[in-house]
Amino acid sequence: MPKIDARTQVELEAAAFRRLQKHLMEDRTDVQNIDMMNLAGFCRNCLSRWYQEAAAEHGIEMSKDEGREAFYGMTMAQWKADYQTDSTPEKDAAFRVAFDENVTQKGG
Repeated sequence: MPKIDARTQVELEAAAFRRLQKHLMEDRTDVQNIDMMNLAGFCRNCLSRWYQEAAAEHGIEMSKDEGREAFYGMTMAQWKADYQTDSTPEKDAAFRVAFDENVTQKGG
């Protein structure tokens, strides 16, 4: 791996994050949060929470809704109206397990 200075590393990481965000928010709006959580252990809401937590680490107060709007580029209500589909009892049950394993037990 090439030697990369700290500032460039942060810029590359930020660019990768922005590309992930674009992918999830523009390219793959068909992928449901519940499916992401069930398969990968995180979803768009997790990413928005991590954004909110990073802001807090920099002394920036941000509500959960503000964090979501910053990540989603719209309100959660608008996202749900435009892109969220109905779940199934099986997906809901798998979500409870995934949430417990990836969010509740890890504190985050």
